Amino acid sequence: MSAQSVRIVVIGGGYAGVLAANRLTQAGEVTLVNPRDEFVERIRLHQLVVGNDDAVASYASLLHPEVRLLVDGAERIDANLRRVRLTSGAELDYDYLVYAVGSTASAPAAVPGAAEFAYPLAEFEQATRLRRRLTDVPAQAPIVVVGGGLTGIEAAAEFAAAGRPVTMVTDILGPSLAPAGRRSVTKRLRELGVTVVDAARVIGLSAESVELSGGRHLPSAATVWTAGFAVPGLAAASGLSTDALGRLLVDETLTSVDDPRIVAAGDCASPSNVPLRMSCQAAIPMGAQAANTVLARIAGTDAAALSQAMTGQCISLGRTHGTIQLAHTDDTVRNLYIGGRTAGLIKEQVCRATLSFLGKEARKPGSYFWLKGGKRAEQLARAGQPVPVR
Repeated sequence: MSAQSVRIVVIGGGYAGVLAANRLTQAGEVTLVNPRDEFVERIRLHQLVVGNDDAVASYASLLHPEVRLLVDGAERIDANLRRVRLTSGAELDYDYLVYAVGSTASAPAAVPGAAEFAYPLAEFEQATRLRRRLTDVPAQAPIVVVGGGLTGIEAAAEFAAAGRPVTMVTDILGPSLAPAGRRSVTKRLRELGVTVVDAARVIGLSAESVELSGGRHLPSAATVWTAGFAVPGLAAASGLSTDALGRLLVDETLTSVDDPRIVAAGDCASPSNVPLRMSCQAAIPMGAQAANTVLARIAGTDAAALSQAMTGQCISLGRTHGTIQLAHTDDTVRNLYIGGRTAGLIKEQVCRATLSFLGKEARKPGSYFWLKGGKRAEQLARAGQPVPVR
């Protein structure tokens, strides 16, 4: 099979998928399947809600001109036939497939009223729905953000900085942060007027309130649900092996444990059942490494094992401030942080850099490089996992 005749399909046009698609133009005909005709900056969705960013970018500036963008959804992968059935009813054959469908979120069915009255914030359509809701309620109407992770923190800060009264409900504020970083975030939320109700559990929602365990009710004109993420069910629906959350199980070369022609990258991948933290910081280098695995398969050489170092967590706290939680290369946090306006500036530069990385790879496939390391073998050992490499 000549390189020119190799058919490569990438499912998912997010951070990992775009990087992989651009890099793979070195080896064959690349088709990127994505349900939207614009790139979504997921790290800016909280800004979309308040109207200070549209959270999208044109694929024209991010994709190599030889990448074919197919605006459609993927319904099923037939690994035996090497074929993808699309939402439109069409079918797409491949020689290699990159699975980069990302992650999503939904309100939990176990919480009464959540399906009707909660507003998740993990996808463009969800953020747009929340934005429409906020245009219908007065600026002084209360908002409740459920979940104290990074998405919840950024959303609460953005809404409060825009003049909205915000209450956060969480079991722990910033569970991924070190104590010093958590104090930095808490201080800024307090300055913005955000009320934090911690050690609390939501047991019901209505159009006007949030019910907590113990019988307390919080008024809420819009309840934003940021507690937990999920992944699309495409892999499981296709009969491929997944972890408990539904991420595709892959080895350390990011190759499916079921099929050497399928590799995965980003939030939807679970290397050795020890996944990296869901983030664009992880997704972009994983996209490059997934592409490198495909390139090695085509060339008949050994694929490299996953190797990438993490540097920390960048949190925006409105448009002017932020907190940068510093970390070791294996993503364990240090009790060190950068805060205030300096952190806000760094966070904005990081957001801009993500698009710059994708655009540069489009102009010069193979040029993207990343910080390697991360003590992956130690992470696997702590999890009691061997290091399986195909």
